[in-house]
Amino acid sequence: MKTKIEKFEDIIAWQKSKELTLTLYKIFKSSRDFQFKDQILRASLSIMNNIAEGYERKGDKELAKFLFIAKGSCGEVRSMLYLARELSYISGSDFNRIYNLTLEISRILSGFMKTL
Repeated sequence: MKTKIEKFEDIIAWQKSKELTLTLYKIFKSSRDFQFKDQILRASLSIMNNIAEGYERKGDKELAKFLFIAKGSCGEVRSMLYLARELSYISGSDFNRIYNLTLEISRILSGFMKTL
């Protein structure tokens, strides 16, 4: 039996993207590379906010469009993780943990889009 989604907070991809965003905020809290920090945090916020906005528009076509945007932002975060690792802004274990979370979010979003 599938769980009915009654509000955007019920969407697993939103829950995971909130976890991603909170993790990135904690990791980059004291970063002095303000441009990098701003960009990765904005991309992460874009994932969760596009899921929420798309759901609140109450139409499958609109939701799919916003999920597509969220998935792109997920790729942007993943791309920036490589730079963060190579610039030694994050540890290898943080990279792996966050990278795997972005992959999971992307998979969930892809599956969700297919159901619409």
